[in-house]
Amino acid sequence: MTSSTNHVIALVDDDRNILTSVSIALQAEGFITRVYTDGASALKAILDDPPDLGVFDIKMPQMDGMELLRRVREQSAMPVIFLTSKDDELDEALGLAMGADDYIAKPFSQRLLIARIRAILRRQDLAAGNGKTETVGDKDEDVQPIERGRLVMDPARHKVRWDGKDVTLTVTEFMILEALAHRPGVVKSRNQLLDVAYQDDVYVDDRTIDSHIKRIRRKFRGVDGEFDAIETLYGVGYRFGEE
Repeated sequence: MTSSTNHVIALVDDDRNILTSVSIALQAEGFITRVYTDGASALKAILDDPPDLGVFDIKMPQMDGMELLRRVREQSAMPVIFLTSKDDELDEALGLAMGADDYIAKPFSQRLLIARIRAILRRQDLAAGNGKTETVGDKDEDVQPIERGRLVMDPARHKVRWDGKDVTLTVTEFMILEALAHRPGVVKSRNQLLDVAYQDDVYVDDRTIDSHIKRIRRKFRGVDGEFDAIETLYGVGYRFGEE
């Protein structure tokens, strides 16, 4: 189990009842919570003193969750889980396209939310090698960078470079790309990539992977307009092209 010691969670929602109940549930699991009822106050606090993860409601007055995420992403790759309206596929797709790590539809199970939070934090801690999880140890120092043509990934430091230029990925994006780059030319199905990105026994729609792949491609094309290393095999899955 992931240790929640010292993990700080920012909760942003204009519904005070949700803030109170989720905050109490997280604190009972050992998390530190900071609660905000609007995006503007949350933005300043998050940028001034970044938490380990944010849970943002999408539909809020003044500054909604989408705008809050966009502004946060200008300076931080902090993991973010979106709370969306039930069956609102547009919200989910837009949120993932903008760089959210996950989404949960309201009404939601607090147990499910805690499981998703733990899964993301575990991946983040393992990638950063910061020692907050029980499974992180000296072995992380022995993790070798992955070099695939112009791509260099350093899992121990959560660093990605393409043609010598830095590419900033969220934890989930990093895990998906790492799975593809580990075996160039080998096709990974959406379900296989879901198993990599969402290791807990929770349901996530496979379109989530499509949204993450689009986001990864967009980020790489920001440093190389002709980036095409991630190939789509329609009806099968994705692969990292062999060079």
